[in-house]
Amino acid sequence: MLEEPPLIQIRTDAHPLRPSAAQIAAFRDVPTGNICDALGGTGALDMAIKPLPGCPAQFCGPALTVDCGPADILALVAALPEIAAGDVVLQTVAGHQGCAAIGDLVSGMVKNCGAVAVVTDGPARDLAAITALDFPVFATGINPNSPFGKGPGRIGHPIIIGGRHVETGDIVKGDRDGVVTIPFARIDATIAALADVTRAEAAKEAEVKAGLKWDKAIDDLHASGQVRRAP
Repeated sequence: MLEEPPLIQIRTDAHPLRPSAAQIAAFRDVPTGNICDALGGTGALDMAIKPLPGCPAQFCGPALTVDCGPADILALVAALPEIAAGDVVLQTVAGHQGCAAIGDLVSGMVKNCGAVAVVTDGPARDLAAITALDFPVFATGINPNSPFGKGPGRIGHPIIIGGRHVETGDIVKGDRDGVVTIPFARIDATIAALADVTRAEAAKEAEVKAGLKWDKAIDDLHASGQVRRAP
């Protein structure tokens, strides 16, 4: 190459798509499992990405994507001025587990910039201090090894995190079960599907509380000849 590429690339329209307050509110109090049902059984990030012990677990907001690359944190720090109030900072380190992807200081600055959560596909460190922030930090675990701050990295571009393609402006919802992302183009359709999922879930919960042991469909299955008992 004739010249070195920039250390950090920021998408010029850092918030190209942004869901409305009403769209975000439609997912805020909904369990991640119900959202996955409304998405056809998909949508969750890798199961290793969970809230750190002692941190709040409930959040919902639009994604701001940050691609740091393995063992690096420069793009996450450079993204701080790009955070809009209510954002969920979604940081990928390409799943690198050999060192921390975030610690208490950067977590605190992310919170101070107005984000409602930070999610990474790497480990965190400084657990006691992160817990004291009272801020949702989702990571794969704890690793006190130090990351680099050399770059390169990208902000606002599409990323792959936890096995999911995510773009800035997609809705991100987290709870104790994990993290689900809702693509911007599917937000309204998912909200519509949630109504049916919620009704069906509530009806089944009422039956279970009333003593339901199994559905009639299980009786039909056993009577169908497709169940065989053998020693």
